[in-house]
Amino acid sequence: MLLAPSILAADFARLGAHAAEALHAGGDWLHVDVMDGHFVPEITIGALVAKSLRPLCTDTGTVLDVHLMVERPERQIAFFADAGADVITVHVEACRDPARTLQHIRSQGLRAGITLCPDTPLDRVLEVVRHADVALVMSVVPGRGGQAYIPRSTNRIRRLRKYLDANPCNTLIEVDGGVKAHNAYEIVAAGADVLVVGSAVFRGSAAENVAAIKAAALGVNS
Repeated sequence: MLLAPSILAADFARLGAHAAEALHAGGDWLHVDVMDGHFVPEITIGALVAKSLRPLCTDTGTVLDVHLMVERPERQIAFFADAGADVITVHVEACRDPARTLQHIRSQGLRAGITLCPDTPLDRVLEVVRHADVALVMSVVPGRGGQAYIPRSTNRIRRLRKYLDANPCNTLIEVDGGVKAHNAYEIVAAGADVLVVGSAVFRGSAAENVAAIKAAALGVNS
């Protein structure tokens, strides 16, 4: 199980230091949510912020994981590739040709991710998941942090895991939204490989929070 602290919940007045705390505490990936104010209502950050975090990820040996919640994501791939992203994830709802977009990401030497909103049928992702290195299950409505985990997401994770296990691909399942210590074990048991965690890491002691979530995810009493 890999933990991906989401900087959406970090203190942007000290973003570098706050992200470093989470990674030094045991974060495996650093998750960057990019919102354009069109695909989702909020506007967050762009490639310049991702680029500023690249040296931190290099120094800590962690993965820079970029989630594009934007319209026409194919227009942004080159910018985030140049910024040093390791993974770029796009929404199936936003792509004119999801398979081609995933192949474009891979052509940049990056891992390609595909995701979908909670109300989008899972079959939309299953159609193209063989082209993806990561399949991200959104367990909240994308657009803002701090939302509660949608319970039906667990069954979607389980269905996706069953499909991946039955087909010859090494796609990782990532889960984003409302992940906390109290539900981490349920999510991992359903088949998740990567947990995106925001407020549950960045509110309070990152070291204590990361240790608690990882222990909970593995079914260990912390």
